[in-house]
Amino acid sequence: MAVEEKWKANLEKVAFMKQFPGLLGNWEGLAGKTVQAVIPLKGKQGAAVLVCADGTFTIAPTMGPEPYELGEALAVARAFLEPRHQTAYEEYDRLVKKDKDALKSARVDKILGAIHNNLEQHPELKDRLKELVKEWK
Repeated sequence: MAVEEKWKANLEKVAFMKQFPGLLGNWEGLAGKTVQAVIPLKGKQGAAVLVCADGTFTIAPTMGPEPYELGEALAVARAFLEPRHQTAYEEYDRLVKKDKDALKSARVDKILGAIHNNLEQHPELKDRLKELVKEWK
């Protein structure tokens, strides 16, 4: 079922983001590093991605970022991180596409399910659907 595939695709993407190469898991990991860029994140007040010159990075103020923060951090820091983690970004891009495709499929299934479940109570749906199909041809 498409909804389950969407859920699985998202879990796979989140698991990969949490293991993304260069992601620091604690503040001690910043010791001795040169911060190359600090990029504010829109998703959470005061949060930013700290990118180090050696390709490591973290999200401040928390070291346990939410998936939406990780996703945004990987997007906004891509110019700094991708040269050192090109293969990881290729895999991340693949997983993002898989997640988007699964979402699209799940939405189609949900729409078709709603139509199917309501046809008996609303027989006019059948005629309206026929009209829509004719409009798209």
